Amino acid sequence: MTVSLRLGPQLRHVGTSTATVWMETDAPCDVRVRLENGLVGTARTFTVHGHHYAVCEIEGLPSGAALSYEVFLGEDRVWPEPESPMPPSVVRTLDGSARTRLLYGSCRTPTGDTPEGLVRYGPDLLRATARRLVTESVEGNLVLLLIGDQVYADELQEPMRAYLRQTRGDDTDDAPDDEVVRYDEYAELYRQAWSDPQVRWLLSTVPTLMVFDDHDIRDDWNTSAAWRRSMDERPWWRTRVTSGLGAYWVYQHVGNLSPEDRAKDPLSAELRDHAEQGKDAADAVDSFAWRAHVEPSSYRWSHRHDIGDVRVLVTDTRCGRALGEGDPWDGSRSILGPRGHTWLDENLTGGPEHVVVASTVPVLLPPAVHHLEAWNEAVCGGAWGSAMRGPAERLRQALDLEHWGAFQYSFHRLADAVLEVARGERGPAPATVLLLGGDVHFSYLARAHARSGRTTSRVTQLVSSALCNQLPVNFRRAATLSASAPFHLAGVVMARLSGVRRGPLRWRLAEKPYFGNTIGEVDFDGREAWARWYDCPRGGDTTPAEVRRSVEL
Repeated sequence: MTVSLRLGPQLRHVGTSTATVWMETDAPCDVRVRLENGLVGTARTFTVHGHHYAVCEIEGLPSGAALSYEVFLGEDRVWPEPESPMPPSVVRTLDGSARTRLLYGSCRTPTGDTPEGLVRYGPDLLRATARRLVTESVEGNLVLLLIGDQVYADELQEPMRAYLRQTRGDDTDDAPDDEVVRYDEYAELYRQAWSDPQVRWLLSTVPTLMVFDDHDIRDDWNTSAAWRRSMDERPWWRTRVTSGLGAYWVYQHVGNLSPEDRAKDPLSAELRDHAEQGKDAADAVDSFAWRAHVEPSSYRWSHRHDIGDVRVLVTDTRCGRALGEGDPWDGSRSILGPRGHTWLDENLTGGPEHVVVASTVPVLLPPAVHHLEAWNEAVCGGAWGSAMRGPAERLRQALDLEHWGAFQYSFHRLADAVLEVARGERGPAPATVLLLGGDVHFSYLARAHARSGRTTSRVTQLVSSALCNQLPVNFRRAATLSASAPFHLAGVVMARLSGVRRGPLRWRLAEKPYFGNTIGEVDFDGREAWARWYDCPRGGDTTPAEVRRSVEL
């Protein structure tokens, strides 16, 4: 029987001499990745819920290389595909002395740039970026960060809804008919998201790092303890969160790990054992995922990457949240949880030329929204009496008030740490401390400053969202108002009346938010850096992404 690629190959974690290639096949097999210089990486597939995957490590590579590669399943060459119009896929390794470019974005609904998809969701910037890179010479270190909502498990397009109708039949287990619940359904969701030929080529040739946000599991995931209790009452929720986290580890997280980290990862070890015995590892993955849900401190989803002179810290702001309902300032409610804060404190230091903290939800929102979230958290915590806690919680869930501003303990702790780095109190001060974010479906730049004292580093929030999911017009109006001066003043007054402490940072948006689909880029060269946003103003499925705005940081 001939084995085929179901998904991939995807170029994931790379170092100066190593590279990881991930893929999904339609049957168990041995996998070989053969590079043009003769180096070969091999792997045996592992199986989860009847689906088969390989994580192929290639070692002994030269730094700064760009080597074309082929994929073999057994003896059959399956990649590149015959007659593909795309260039050969390449393995790219890092060069410690080269300039670094980070592409980043979030929130992508796959539409294939169909006419109806363009009207509702706008052009797909992953596809447009693939078209751009086909003709652009890539120099130095280029890495893609996908920071949340790689899939929408709760907002399905018609092909996915049709799949559910076909596969579920009458066996619904009270599951919602417009959301995925089981592992098989997640596997199909990822296949539909990443099978587009242009996106597939992009992910096969640009090293890619990923982290989840709420829609990878469900909208407003872990907003509050009340939200979590309401979800626990639904009969299908345990299957959903178990399947979602298990699929996330397999499809996204394992590719973030270096070979050394993968060797120490307990789930990776279990999967290797099951593969050697020819067994399906479904129970091991399900047990791991459920434990990660009920015991957030049992696993660390955040990951660090040193890319040339740039340190990138990708944070988990979803699964690891602590959702205590006591004093908002005692740490029982935090966006990172105790383990996440400890990890970030250990890694957020000076030394590199540039330090990047990638958080799916922006750290620095438009100030009015930040103050509204801080006020709401305080009122939910009892600042205006017990009678107001219920209405405040309903408002929190209705308006999605669950970013860093709604976790004041975490916001102050991170802001203090950023300023310590920027002042050189945690080692040599970098040129820039950048906060990258997505989630909000509009893009902006905000420059931040210490309320007191001076800093050596430039501190900036960059947001690029969405890759393909533009805001409807009525939401754009509301977002524009949220960035206005009157709303800012009202937010400040409300926050102070609820006892919110003044933060150590002050910031403002450099210009009005941009509401079209974008993919962001940060270009680092020595101690200099530039931020760019690409869009696809002409739409369609043939035009490449173009620079919309470029700003020196």
